[in-house]
Formats: sequence, C-alpha cells, structure tokens
Amino acid sequence: MKIITLMSAAAVWGKVWPVLVAVLFFGLLIFFHELGHFTFAKLFKVQVNEFAMGMGPTLFKFKKGETKYALRIFPIGGFVSMEGEDEESENEKAFCNKPAWQRFIIVAAGGIINLIMGAIIVAVMLSQSNLIGLPQIHSFEENSVSSQYLQAGDEIKKINGKRVYSEYDLSFLMARDKDGIIDFTVEREGEKVELNGVPFQTIKNQDGTITIIYDFIIRGVEPGFLSVTKNAVLESVSIGRIVWISLLDLVTGQYGLSDLSGPIGTVSYIADAAQIATQQTDYTYLFTLMAMIAINIGLFNLLPLPALDGGRLFFLAIEFVFRKPVPAKYEGWVHAVGMVLLLLLMAVISLSDILRLIRG
Repeated sequence: MKIITLMSAAAVWGKVWPVLVAVLFFGLLIFFHELGHFTFAKLFKVQVNEFAMGMGPTLFKFKKGETKYALRIFPIGGFVSMEGEDEESENEKAFCNKPAWQRFIIVAAGGIINLIMGAIIVAVMLSQSNLIGLPQIHSFEENSVSSQYLQAGDEIKKINGKRVYSEYDLSFLMARDKDGIIDFTVEREGEKVELNGVPFQTIKNQDGTITIIYDFIIRGVEPGFLSVTKNAVLESVSIGRIVWISLLDLVTGQYGLSDLSGPIGTVSYIADAAQIATQQTDYTYLFTLMAMIAINIGLFNLLPLPALDGGRLFFLAIEFVFRKPVPAKYEGWVHAVGMVLLLLLMAVISLSDILRLIRG
C-alpha cells in the first residue's frame, strides 16, 4: 500500500511540477513587466499608490512609504497604480503632471523589459548550444533539388522578398510557402544574386497543406560572447517578426480565434514543453517557447490598442505632435471601452483553452 501511495504521489508530482514551472515563468514575465513601469515611475518621482501581482481579491498586502504592495488571488496579471494615471490630479507627483517624455518612458518600460527578457532567454539558449546556426549554406543533402540553384557558401538574405535575419527565418518563411517554389536573394562571393523559382521536394499532408523538404545544411559557429550577443539580438528580431506576421495572419482571417491561446493555454504549452525537455534532456524547444512568449507579451502590450500600454503611447504621441494632451476623461473612456473588449476577448480565449484541455 505504501509503495502504491508513493508511486501515485510521484505520478501526481510529475504532472504538477511542469505546471508550477509554467506558472512561475508566466508570473516572472508579469512581475518584470510591472517592475519596469514601477522602476521608472519611482525614478521620475511619480506617486505609486499600488504595486499588485495577480488580479481579484487581495491575499496579502503591506504598505511601505506611499505604496501598497499586494498579492492577489488570480495569477493572470498585475498592475502598477499611479496617482493621476487615469484622471486629473493637483498632486505634483501625479503621473499626469510629469513631462510627456517621462510618461512615455514609464509606459513603454514594461513591454521593453519583456523584449529584453526574451533576448536574454535566447542568449542563454545559444550559449548552451554546440553551434549557433547561421542563414548561410554549408552543404546539401544527398539528391538535393535546390543544389541546382543554390551553392555552398551562399548567405541567404531574402526568402520570397522577406528579409532573413537568422536561422529562424529560414524555416518559418519557407514553411509559409504554398507550392515549394521559392524565390531567394543570396550574397555570393560578395555580390547579390537573385534566384527566382528555386524548387524543393514537398510532401502533401492529409489536410491539403504541403511540407517542404529542407534539403540544405546551414553553417554553424561556436558560441562565444560576440556570436551569442549578435545572434541573440538577430534571433529575437526574427521571433518578434514571427509574432507580427502571425498577428497579421489572424487579422486577415488565415487563423481564427480558436488558434489563439490565453494565460491558461500558455501555461499548458510551457508545462508540456518542460516535461518533454526533462524527458529528452533537451531544453531548446522550452527556451524557444519561453522566448517567443516573452517577446509576444512585450510586442502585444506595445500595440496601439486601447487599454494596452501601446494605446497610452498612442495618446502620448498625439500630445507630442499637437503639443497638447487629449483630455483625460476622453482618453479614460477609450481605455475603459478597450478594457471591456479585451476582457471579453480573454474570456473567449480562456474558454477555448479550457475546452482544448478537456478534449486533450
């Protein structure tokens, strides 16, 4: 009976710990995002009324100076509440009474911190790899079709007209091709060469889509400080563009709301990745997923949409241009409506996440 109990406990723990890792990571992303706002608010002497992690009823709180620090029950967000953030205030330390450039930095800091976190995760991943892949052809697989057009040493600059920054762009941009006939721009012996209509072998899937056979091998360099730093930035740019292109695909109808994931789905994906990484002792996919989520959160928050940091930056940009702020009550109404719509969207996405988990 004791053996069975211990085995059951181990099985439960095997399911629980990846979820805990995922929740911790998601919480850290939110914490550092809000810490970015908080740090620059304090630096510019803005009165911060509350720094909260989580949403909903308060579990734990304490006050230090003028700021209340709180931990709330639902680990799905957080916020920094500043005096004069959404209304007029005569307090000289109020957010609304600070210069526009200071308010811009305070608002932008959260998303930028997440982007930096994504780049740091990529750098850690690259520093642990044997070789860092570059968008340059080293050699070809046996019976390669593309070798009739491409050459060893070619540095790939564009695929189907889109700039290539890192190895991520190779697989992503090639995978988006519809027929396996791809246009390349390469640098060959110091000259730019246009190669249109390079064919690749393809496999037709049951759903009608095709899979392109990646029939060349890219060059790799050993990780070092300079190579890791340079490629961490380039790969972060690639990941950010993947997020942006995916968002455009959503807007243009190539993906539906069912393809989106909220906090619940995100935690589930990270938990699965953590479990697979431990079983295979290969953490590349886990680190890549974490970097994508960090950069995704950073970029999403900087979009010029109401209720998001980017929405506030949009109004600050108007103030820069016209030398006069939009009245606080009108901006407040826009953000309030945006928040309602955002919460409704999150509710729909969360319901979709739950149904997806139930269906397995």
